[in-house]
Amino acid sequence: MAEEEVGKGNILQRGLGFLREVRSEFGKVNWPVRQELFGSTGIVIILSLLVAIFIGIADLVLSNLLTLLLR
Repeated sequence: MAEEEVGKGNILQRGLGFLREVRSEFGKVNWPVRQELFGSTGIVIILSLLVAIFIGIADLVLSNLLTLLLR
């Protein structure tokens, strides 16, 4: 009986209510302008490359160190 009280209305009504709420929330979103989007994308790409280079160098150093230790 408690489960019936939690889900008021049928699944179609609940789904439509959810979609109305989603649409309402999308209206509240502060969407970035093109310049902000390009700037943020550039920063993400540069930081991703820097992290990839750091991890690559760390992997190379640690694998060489491990190879020397296991000889």
